[in-house]
Amino acid sequence: MIDRNLLFERLQELPLYYYDFIDPQKLEFSGRIRWICENECPMYGKTWACPPAVGSVDDCTQKCRGYNRCLMISTITEVTDIANIGEALATRPAHETVTVQVEKLLREQGVEPYTLSTEACAICERCAYLDGQPCRKPEIMHPCVESHGINILPLLEELGLEFQYGENVITWFSLLFFME
Repeated sequence: MIDRNLLFERLQELPLYYYDFIDPQKLEFSGRIRWICENECPMYGKTWACPPAVGSVDDCTQKCRGYNRCLMISTITEVTDIANIGEALATRPAHETVTVQVEKLLREQGVEPYTLSTEACAICERCAYLDGQPCRKPEIMHPCVESHGINILPLLEELGLEFQYGENVITWFSLLFFME
């Protein structure tokens, strides 16, 4: 069993906007979210972190709900122009760095998290998925929350959290599932 007080003490040292445990059963999984991946994302079918490689929405639902704990973390970053997609995406690596730090804190407590974050995965120059090969770096690859069909907005509403904090603020989320 993890020491929540120690974990929260360590999380307070990180540049997190929000962190808390959520019930994996409360997450809403939806084919509508996956539809966006399939029809609007240029990474669909190109990485191990994206559909169809992550499995069906039903498979992802079963996998995530198979864990009894989930730590949700969030970071926010201000940009000069939110319409500048390059500037917005340039803030993602900082969130991913924090996500890796949180994974490490959980591992130090003896749990192995299954982490969903913001990535369509850009770790390797060319994803092994395109060559029919296994992921070269599965220990650091994080599928994105949306790839699993998770609609995070109802949870945010239930928690009283905003998704948009201002005109030029980017909000990033990660979900770290584990067994306790």
